Amino acid sequence: MLKAQFKKYILKFKIPSGTSRGVLTEKPSWFIKVFKDSDPDIFGIGECGPIEGLSRDPINTFDEKLKELCEKMNIHQTVDLDEFPSIQFGLEMALKDLENKGNRTLFQNKFTKNEKDIKINGLIWMGEYAFMSKQIQEKLEDGFHCIKVKIGSLNFKDELNLLKQIRKNYKSTELELRVDANGAYSSTNISYILSELAKLDIHSIEQPIAINQWDEMKNLCKDSPIPIALDEELIKPYTKKQKENLLQYIDPQYIVLKPSMLGGFKETEEWINLAQKNNKGWWITSALESNIGLNAIAQFCGNFKNKLPQGLGTGGLYVNNFDSPLVITNQYLSHDKHKKWNLNQLVFNDN
Repeated sequence: MLKAQFKKYILKFKIPSGTSRGVLTEKPSWFIKVFKDSDPDIFGIGECGPIEGLSRDPINTFDEKLKELCEKMNIHQTVDLDEFPSIQFGLEMALKDLENKGNRTLFQNKFTKNEKDIKINGLIWMGEYAFMSKQIQEKLEDGFHCIKVKIGSLNFKDELNLLKQIRKNYKSTELELRVDANGAYSSTNISYILSELAKLDIHSIEQPIAINQWDEMKNLCKDSPIPIALDEELIKPYTKKQKENLLQYIDPQYIVLKPSMLGGFKETEEWINLAQKNNKGWWITSALESNIGLNAIAQFCGNFKNKLPQGLGTGGLYVNNFDSPLVITNQYLSHDKHKKWNLNQLVFNDN
């Protein structure tokens, strides 16, 4: 019989990290442990890592829902998780891990066999000009050829000057520049912003305006001088038909997929299949997970042949992350079979 436990764990940032929603110093994740009561030493672990203000999971009832899930799993009952995509993802991850003998290898592919690495982008957090400039220099020194800069919190003129400085030193053939606005701009100023960014050979802009403005977003995707990638727009619960309607109506150039916000691997794969059917580019991004969630997402990425850099460079954010086989060298994420997991700081109790 399957048993389940959960544990809340506070991830602490090495340095405060700025987004358009404020500065983060720590981030909670909840971990689900699933095992057979006849063999408790073999277990699967899944990470539920909602981001308050972005994920659609109701944070105020998150512990309560996990407790219900564990109690009902222990007596072979199911739980409605439609409003909790992060828990859907964590449970799917844990069950997949257990299915594969609880060794944190969820998928068998060239990535998990250490035969092929995944190209990733370097992530630049928001902050003062000098702080962002320092991050960019470090990423370039680390060998990244694609960086994503979060914009929308500073004065746009300052952000533009920073991007101009990068482009002055590195041509678009040497460095791919992505920007992520997190819906920070309005329909009144976005045309000017896009025209200025276009002068710098920007690869793409993620979610330039807030969600639920389909007509405005459709017009932007049609007229924008730089490609637009939908991100937060995808987080709402959609049927397969609604997903395809969104892709065909708004007609974006790219979509950005966060498995923990979409409800797991199956939901993400459905988006991928629809994107490819409708000739849309896509990439997968982690959402501030620990190495446990990042490992699962990276392994899932390894199932697909996608040459675009993926957004999986968040493993070094925390002082209390878990030691894992994940390694970043230059701009590539690899899975080193010789490195071991250390989950000693993750102690589960009976809930």
